[in-house]
Amino acid sequence: MSPMMYQTYQNTMDFTAPWRSGASSALAYLKMLPDGWSDKVFGRVAAALELVSRSSLTYKRPPYDIKPVAVGNREWPVVEEVPFATPFGSLLHFKKEGAPDQPKVLLVAPMSGHFATLLRGTVQTLLQDHDVYITDWHNPRDIPVNQGKFGLDEYTEHLITFMDQLGPKSHMIAVCQPSVSALAACAIMSEDNHRARPASLTLMAGPIDTRIQPTKVNEFATSKPLKWFEDNLINYVPVQCKGAFRKVYPGFIQVTAFVSMNLERHVKSHKDLLEHLAKGEVEKADTIKTFYDEYFAVMDLPAEFYIDTIRDVFQEHLLPQGKLTYKGRTVNPGSIKKMGLMTVEGEKDDICSIGQTLAAQDLCTGVRAYRKVHHMQAGVGHYGVFSGRKWNNEIYPLLRDFIHVNS
Repeated sequence: MSPMMYQTYQNTMDFTAPWRSGASSALAYLKMLPDGWSDKVFGRVAAALELVSRSSLTYKRPPYDIKPVAVGNREWPVVEEVPFATPFGSLLHFKKEGAPDQPKVLLVAPMSGHFATLLRGTVQTLLQDHDVYITDWHNPRDIPVNQGKFGLDEYTEHLITFMDQLGPKSHMIAVCQPSVSALAACAIMSEDNHRARPASLTLMAGPIDTRIQPTKVNEFATSKPLKWFEDNLINYVPVQCKGAFRKVYPGFIQVTAFVSMNLERHVKSHKDLLEHLAKGEVEKADTIKTFYDEYFAVMDLPAEFYIDTIRDVFQEHLLPQGKLTYKGRTVNPGSIKKMGLMTVEGEKDDICSIGQTLAAQDLCTGVRAYRKVHHMQAGVGHYGVFSGRKWNNEIYPLLRDFIHVNS
């Protein structure tokens, strides 16, 4: 890939912006017409204009839109506050002002091409019984180069720093990709007898040992040498952005890869959207639009973090072999003691297969057997582990009880 591809892409988006803006303006005008004018012709024109206006990615984080939460016999509004932040991420607190004390939980979001808002449903559910914080990662294209690099070490360091902000007897939940860094952070904090080491760690569908039943994602990561990923997937942030010339794995490339994996499904979804809009089926159209508003809100990945993850987690499997290091120190999961450990997997997960997260149980030899819990959820894929009906009704009650027992 040309090192200027990201710049070319951004130039194209900037050049076509007037077309999208014009479509939005025309759509607004059509909506102002009397109802009698809304025949099938105008309906289809309006639908086409809306699709044109939506034909781009966004690099801004969508809102969380967390609804008031019932605690006890009353509802509490949720207010977002940032008690601590770095150039690369914010510790975002979903505060229920005046609500009874509940166990503090740090929800560790993946840095995988989408914003942490992908976990809004997870947050909404956790808030019923917990005081919830989340790792709200910033888009690297907005971070100036002089702020330094961000690799796996920096990611793990952020988790330790964020837990220090929460204080003693707090809990950590890592979803998917950051399970490796979460386990490393807990090992380092335990070894140092850190005052804020987590009271419990929950790993959900995370790639602790990808040698176990490799998925297509795992196989792709090992199918090519590391230099191929550096040469073909790493690019420079365009000059129009605050993070100009920072090396990243561009979000538009990643989302293009995701779309191509299920191209027929996405084409059908947009055809359905066109039909719903043309027929005035607002609710059905809004469901599709809400999904793609999140799906097409993308963030870049720092080049160092992406390459470190490919090498250390997927190609060399350093953690399960006892070779992973943090700032030169060997990470020893066996040093984790006085901490509960829960692992959760999905039966139909085609990203992180059964056994890959469970591997953490064998690595954490210092955790007493009665403080270890494993749950394999039948009938769910990767996203079903932390969102949807079975997460709410079957997985979450187990997680809630596990956290409260370990408080």
